[in-house]
Amino acid sequence: MKVVWRRAVRRSCRWLALACVLSPAALPAQTTTSAPTPSSQNNVETEQNQAKKGKVIFSRSINDDGQVVNGGGGATEAGAGSTGTPAAKASAAGAALPPAITTTDAERSSVVYTDFDMDVRLRPSQHYLAARALFTVRNDGKAPLRHLPLQLSSTLAWEQIRVERRDAAFTQAVLNSDTDHTGQLNEATVTLPEPLAVGASVQVDVRYSGTVEQSARRLLAIGTPGDVANASDWDRISGGFTGLRGFGNVVWYPVTAKPVILGDGARVFDEIGQHKLELSGAHLRLALTVETTASEVGAGLTPNIAIVDGQPVSLATTQSSDPALPSIAVGHVENATLGFETISLFVASRTAHTLPNTTLWALPESEGNVAEWSEAAGAVMPFLRSWLGQTPRSQLTILELPESNDIPFETGAMLATPVRAATPEVLNNVMAHALTHAWVLSRRAWLSEGVAHFMGTMWMEKQQGRDQALAMLANARSALALAEPSSPGESDGQPLLTAISPVYYRTKAAYVFWMLRELVTDETLSAAFRAYDPKADTTPDYFEHLIEQAGDRHNLQWFFNDWVYRDRGLPDLAIDSVYSTPTAMAGSYLVSVNLSNNGYAGAEVPVQVISEVATMTQRIVLAGRSKGTIRILLQGTPTEVRANDGTIPETDASIHSKLIGQPGTAQAPATK
Repeated sequence: MKVVWRRAVRRSCRWLALACVLSPAALPAQTTTSAPTPSSQNNVETEQNQAKKGKVIFSRSINDDGQVVNGGGGATEAGAGSTGTPAAKASAAGAALPPAITTTDAERSSVVYTDFDMDVRLRPSQHYLAARALFTVRNDGKAPLRHLPLQLSSTLAWEQIRVERRDAAFTQAVLNSDTDHTGQLNEATVTLPEPLAVGASVQVDVRYSGTVEQSARRLLAIGTPGDVANASDWDRISGGFTGLRGFGNVVWYPVTAKPVILGDGARVFDEIGQHKLELSGAHLRLALTVETTASEVGAGLTPNIAIVDGQPVSLATTQSSDPALPSIAVGHVENATLGFETISLFVASRTAHTLPNTTLWALPESEGNVAEWSEAAGAVMPFLRSWLGQTPRSQLTILELPESNDIPFETGAMLATPVRAATPEVLNNVMAHALTHAWVLSRRAWLSEGVAHFMGTMWMEKQQGRDQALAMLANARSALALAEPSSPGESDGQPLLTAISPVYYRTKAAYVFWMLRELVTDETLSAAFRAYDPKADTTPDYFEHLIEQAGDRHNLQWFFNDWVYRDRGLPDLAIDSVYSTPTAMAGSYLVSVNLSNNGYAGAEVPVQVISEVATMTQRIVLAGRSKGTIRILLQGTPTEVRANDGTIPETDASIHSKLIGQPGTAQAPATK
């Protein structure tokens, strides 16, 4: 069956726009049993296993009438796994293979990974990966789990699966899913010996191998121009550069997720976000071995930098006395705790450069641009120290991508990007955001990403003024307003604590920090950032208490309830009427402003009254679905009232203005 997708190019642009933003085991030690050694024999076995992967069981195609057709529910073909599995032995003996299994999305959604212990071996000259992964999965569903579905990129083949130290038979099927750059996943399904109870865990041991070459198939299928698609989907294993970004780009480690297709709303991005959320807090141990051929060594492609989960990994390289034999580089991740991120793996041959609190790994052709990047880092460091503290928690690592038009990627305190020449303004903005991650390392996306986005707007305020910073923030407000439920009763929305969409954990979170600086002052918010300790952040209200302890406002629960712990949508503010009266003091007026909030989220709203000689601002707390009146004494004849200054995101406008007529008369309701 040939699967074809047809979508308008404009829909592919959504993928690329978000990609630019994304621009963003139970064992005590490493697994000691080796993964299958990459060899020509394994390559043959991989091709044989690929042929056994089965039918496409979830598909989307175009029928003869030009209509989109969803296919699914077809029977899968049995996968024999490696020659040592019961299924393979039964097949060799002429016995029947395991019956076909139809895996449901409910089963896929139930599986959560809590621990990985991996042995990964790369042969870049052949684009080859062989791995053994020992991992623990938990049933987070609502019913006992009879089947365990496991997924990899379609170019990787399952070779063996063991459950609780026993070989397990499994069936295989190909799923069409755009969470992998090939547009397909290879799903193996194991029937468990006993149903896995809700909340229970099981340990799984798998071996798999195959090749990972650059593929933009999923984007090309929806009409994306080839150069644009390749700039987005640059993941690959190759000499001099290996970049595997994980689920959502290339599924190089075992996952379990629902199949989703680009063009079907935001389902692909929501599935990626859900995967990151479920991995948050999982443990990772990894042994890495990279085999570099003699010809690659001669060409200067011996890897000297590895980055796993955003953290640099030291490589120890052994070169044989026989120049015809390959060199071997090994590295280890002993015990990492994942944040809101996929598991990413980078291996490259680059030249290291020391920048302020940054190590930049560059290609030879970009050496001339390194000084500009260093100047940008030096320019923003004093500003970041003034807000976040003198000492960052880690170094920032910048790894140059192979092509000058490749779309950047960030994870933790690591940025993969072309090292291009650019204006100081552009580079300063990039470094202000990226270096913030060296200070704020949190498994909570609304803190790790939200603070970085907030600091980017604060740098803009410092350089170009408050209006420009708020305009920068407002550019994404309409997307947030569309994503938010108009009423909390209509949907659950996404509380910031568990948000999976960038428009929440970046845009909404940045607005939250802007509102907090108005509520508690810059000094108090800065003190909370400085005091933040990711290891101590074990309760949902941890950051709230940091702010309350640092300043004079000791009860911010109302604000965090509406904006962080729950998703109550956005406020919908209005100036209902204005009444001004002369006072006994010559030339002064008392202005009464009646306001309403028709939304469900409360906010402390700045109200500004303007005369020809003075401007006075006061604040009023408007709970959701409420009205309020504020009275402001002003020198000079009042001419205008404004509510909200752009710091509070609303369903419609974020600034309200009402011109005031003759004193002593009530004014009609203001327009937004």
